Amino acid sequence: MGPWKRVGEQSGDGVWVGTDASDRFPIYTRGNAGEVYPLVYRPLSFSIAQEASERAMRRAILTSGLIRPDELDGIPLSTAVGSGVFGGYAYLNLSIQRRAAARVPGGDALDADQGFLGAGDPPPHVPLPGEKNLRASLAGLRYILKLTGRTEIPELDADEAEIAEYLASVPDRETASDLELRGSSTAELIERFSGWFETHLVVSFGAGALMALLTQMCEKQLGDPTIATRLMSGLGDVDSAAPSAAMWDLGRMIRSSPTLTAHFDRGVAGIVERLRDDDAGDVAAFESRFGAFLDEFGSRGPNEWDTAFDTWETDPELALVLIDRMRLTDESHAPTVQHERLAAERAALEADVLSQLRWPTRKMFARVLRSARFHMQARERAKTTIVKAIHGARLGSQELDRRLAAKSGGERGDLWYLIEEELDDYVADPGSFSDTIAERRRVHAELAERIPPFYFDGTIPPISEWELRSNQLEPVVVGETITGLGGCAGVARGIARVVLHPGDPRGLEPGDVLVAPLTDPSWTPLFVPADAVVVDVGASMSHAVIVSRELGIPCAISVQDATRRIPDGALIEVDGGAGTVTIIALPD
Repeated sequence: MGPWKRVGEQSGDGVWVGTDASDRFPIYTRGNAGEVYPLVYRPLSFSIAQEASERAMRRAILTSGLIRPDELDGIPLSTAVGSGVFGGYAYLNLSIQRRAAARVPGGDALDADQGFLGAGDPPPHVPLPGEKNLRASLAGLRYILKLTGRTEIPELDADEAEIAEYLASVPDRETASDLELRGSSTAELIERFSGWFETHLVVSFGAGALMALLTQMCEKQLGDPTIATRLMSGLGDVDSAAPSAAMWDLGRMIRSSPTLTAHFDRGVAGIVERLRDDDAGDVAAFESRFGAFLDEFGSRGPNEWDTAFDTWETDPELALVLIDRMRLTDESHAPTVQHERLAAERAALEADVLSQLRWPTRKMFARVLRSARFHMQARERAKTTIVKAIHGARLGSQELDRRLAAKSGGERGDLWYLIEEELDDYVADPGSFSDTIAERRRVHAELAERIPPFYFDGTIPPISEWELRSNQLEPVVVGETITGLGGCAGVARGIARVVLHPGDPRGLEPGDVLVAPLTDPSWTPLFVPADAVVVDVGASMSHAVIVSRELGIPCAISVQDATRRIPDGALIEVDGGAGTVTIIALPD
């Protein structure tokens, strides 16, 4: 299962999840990991995912040849070489990514920071003996050349077929026994997850390598590295952006129907029941279309990688809140309109860029560009594939949790405060774990009150020294400019809407600027009515950048503490190319 450690001083006598830090590769970051697991791990989620993830990470790391197998020899799985959990929060190992980047021909160790960190003040890179390795560099060169010629990924096709088979084998929730639900939703997922996750990582590493190479070529050949991002805009077939188009159509249905409009004007809370009780024809048509939407995209939602959290299928109001925002948006924000505009701009830019390059540079540039686009789309497809599998396990776990909480007199969600090895005993006698669950809930709440360090070197600071989320920061003043990194070029001015959760019912009005801590695919529909996006953390491969490129809206990433310093309602200007946010006026 992986380590299950006491954290001692960090949370009294409580037991919590944690991995060991590596002496050989000591620098860790929340970058990228924070998008997948933004909140504190529940014990069950940790026990299902951590060891399988670490195995997958190690196999994927070796794929490029930039890291040699002997460099991982003797490091136990309880030591986070790829991914780890510290103080209940997910981290990635930055040191090993830096070593791989240092061995790319023409590359530098700090190139890895662009993909994982964004801005900030990360620990310096200290080259260790053996960092430069000719054999590894040659292997890496062969790997990149192979990537540029790839036009299909058979492993991804195989995973999609296997996941479809797994989902078909999940027993019916209404008739399955408790033990059948327990086996299909936890034990079987553990057995299969590592292979699926490895495919996702291999594709992701390939996309990152190609994007870095494309950026490097744009800088050296054209003098402007930001051209790489513009050449990746409006690609289409990006899975994480796909729900937005379907939600847009549902929003148009509401907008054109007085009956539906009246229902949504009353608010989203309770709307599922209200629509069910209304037999009007346009309501029935909407429910049918919304049902088809859930069949296709119901696995998506906040924190969708963790079975502990609801998705659009298990809590439809999470999706209806977003659709409600869509219906208030004018036609100029339609995803199809934006895509057509961006596709035309991208095609014109590509033709202009290629005309400036001489053969054979032009040929190589075109090849790298084509492959970078293919891998970026494949990365999102691989992510979507795994999320569907996790959702299948979620449905069984939620039903099992409901049953056992009813038997023990406990709370919904108790299941996730057990570890996988305890589940058989919990199914047999759920009431016997009440004290254990109560203590772990206490520790979870304690950890959730703290902000984990974005990166650390060697030893993570004691949890008692982490900043409290309740701490107030110095607010911005008119005329102040906060600087992060450019995610998607363009300049927009609008009202800041500070949104901490994608299901926030306050709403995002057309022309507003979305200010968020970070985003995952469940946030994507909020990008549609927004004129710009600002996120606290993020890097060149982050979700906010990918979706902003698809929709063609300015995006500033890694604008540290933006959600804590910019007040909701402030008038701000976002320069997505420079990565800056300027305060124009404060709310009354």
